[in-house]
Amino acid sequence: MTDIHLYNTATRKKEQFQPLDPENVRMYVCGPTVYDRAHIGNARPVIVFDVLFRLLRHVYGADHVAYVRNFTDVDDKINARAAESGRPIGDITDETIRWYLEDMGEIGNLEPTKMPRATDWIAQMVEMIQGLIAKGHAYEAEGHVLFRVRSYKDYGALSGRSVDDMIAGARVEVAPYKEDPMDFVLWKPSTGDQPGWDSPWGKGRPGWHIECSAMAHGLLGETFDIHGGGNDLTFPHHENEIAQSKCMGHGFARVWMHNEMLQVEGKKMSKSLGNFFTVRDLLDQGVPGEVIRFVFLSTHYRKPMDWTAERAREAEKTLRDWAFLSIENSSDEDAFEVEHALKDDLNTPEAIKILREYYTNGDAAELISGANLLGFDLKAVSLKQWAKPFEFKRKDGSWLKEGEDYQPTVGVVGYGTVPDALRDASLRLVHRWLEHRRNLDWDNADALKDRAFRLGVELRASRSEDGVNNGTAALARNDIDPDKLEALK
Repeated sequence: MTDIHLYNTATRKKEQFQPLDPENVRMYVCGPTVYDRAHIGNARPVIVFDVLFRLLRHVYGADHVAYVRNFTDVDDKINARAAESGRPIGDITDETIRWYLEDMGEIGNLEPTKMPRATDWIAQMVEMIQGLIAKGHAYEAEGHVLFRVRSYKDYGALSGRSVDDMIAGARVEVAPYKEDPMDFVLWKPSTGDQPGWDSPWGKGRPGWHIECSAMAHGLLGETFDIHGGGNDLTFPHHENEIAQSKCMGHGFARVWMHNEMLQVEGKKMSKSLGNFFTVRDLLDQGVPGEVIRFVFLSTHYRKPMDWTAERAREAEKTLRDWAFLSIENSSDEDAFEVEHALKDDLNTPEAIKILREYYTNGDAAELISGANLLGFDLKAVSLKQWAKPFEFKRKDGSWLKEGEDYQPTVGVVGYGTVPDALRDASLRLVHRWLEHRRNLDWDNADALKDRAFRLGVELRASRSEDGVNNGTAALARNDIDPDKLEALK
């Protein structure tokens, strides 16, 4: 079995993945702040780490992999949304979590093993903050508790910057109660209209960073295998998580993985540019979830990716082709080449290249199995609907027979909407194939069937109860050029 190799941000190199316990592989990924719909950039880490989750389950067994992704349901953005809308905070967060899970599910993602909400872990956060104060790594000031960044000598190692460089180049919150501009908030006071919990420092709420340290420790232990997220979280969020946890004596994450950001039509996504849209926007516009997933996986996770309408169109065409090949085929075989590509630091572009080769070679079982490892169910209802297969029958419902000459009035579409020119060209193709078979010209019959299949038409022969061979044509797409079918001999 080929070992898994993953790029570790902490060491700046690709390393062989060796879990602490192969019977209990553990991964934590930073989840969303739940106040609005997830935009397409939010979907990238979900898809990336879903593929890793699938790979780990494939290698170590589904029962031996724990995947935790949190929901940040206490945040100033949520408070602002509640004040703006007049709705209770709980209603907003419940609704947004439901939206998020629905949208991520429609683009093919499995739900993580655990999905903790920050508000359910306040007690553990308070306990960790108390521990940091006791160890001299945090201090109380004017109702706030702050982490002493300079008390952790390795601060900045993940992002590769010194504290002084961070102060010079970063936007830090300047406050008179801070000992150092880089110190960050662990706890802050709440006013009467803000959510708050009792604590040794008065009624308040946690800072953003402490929640992930507390939940990861509580659900995965002092040391776990993988921590993931977008590279925009490397600093300050992940630096702060490391500092908090290490200063509590926790080993924390051994492998750090970060995905690159997303652009739209070559530009940074922005509401001012009119290129900002959510996953739900795309789904409501009729873009299938499988297409969204395919476009994302066509670029390696450590490279910037560009969402374009053209790439979406190409992805849909490819998936239609693959779905057609999967019709009435099984997936008993394992796609070892796809597995090996994913074991090489989640090389999804290479995996897709291999799937294209499977399709070209007509290797349906490998195609179905490999696509499934990437999160595509080629036999799913939505993809079958894309395929829209239709069959040729007599008007009385009987099948076309090999011994009959071509009669234009014989062919009718069994189901599916197909342009007339394509229907007629397909019907004539069926009869040419049946003629070869009637003449026992099996070489030309098989060659024609193979060439037709490459274009998207499946020619099948079935035997009825009376022993007569009958012909059927099944069409996978309605965008095939009829002239190309006419040219097949």
